[in-house]
Amino acid sequence: MKTGKTVIPSQMVVMGRIVAPYGVYGWLKVLPDTEALDSLFDYDEFWLARPRLGVLANTDMQWKSYSVETIKLHVDTLVVKLDGIDDRDAALACKGMQVAVPRELLPEPDDDEYYWSDLIGVRVQNQQQQDFGEIIDVFATGANDVIVVKGERERLIPFIDQVVLSVDIAAKEMLVEWDAEF
Repeated sequence: MKTGKTVIPSQMVVMGRIVAPYGVYGWLKVLPDTEALDSLFDYDEFWLARPRLGVLANTDMQWKSYSVETIKLHVDTLVVKLDGIDDRDAALACKGMQVAVPRELLPEPDDDEYYWSDLIGVRVQNQQQQDFGEIIDVFATGANDVIVVKGERERLIPFIDQVVLSVDIAAKEMLVEWDAEF
């Protein structure tokens, strides 16, 4: 089993999560967070970590590397066999873990495109200069992506052009057209 590498957590990009075991031989069902379902086919190693309550996504997490033995597309998920996860019990123990790859292996995003992990920690304010807090998570819905912003309270804001007016990753700032009462 190919494990033991260390990577600074901020250099990891979460690409999906393990939702269930698949079969009895250690296969895992992975729900990708990528635009294209087969994006994870490009990597021969996955890094797994269990998200911890109260810890922002991708910070201070214990990542462990696994060699990818086989990966297949299965409806709207992937089924993956990782080296060292050889039975249903081991696969079940992985349920809920995040799947990531090192940032350096990913292509640079186009202008006005972002990896979700780039948005974590970005401060959000509206045009009236009201500070909503920081982005703590991003998730997909059927219609669009949604950012989770934590400040005085938690807000769910659609990540669409009509709402998100500008994003400055370097400055960690986002400007939105969003009423503070929402």
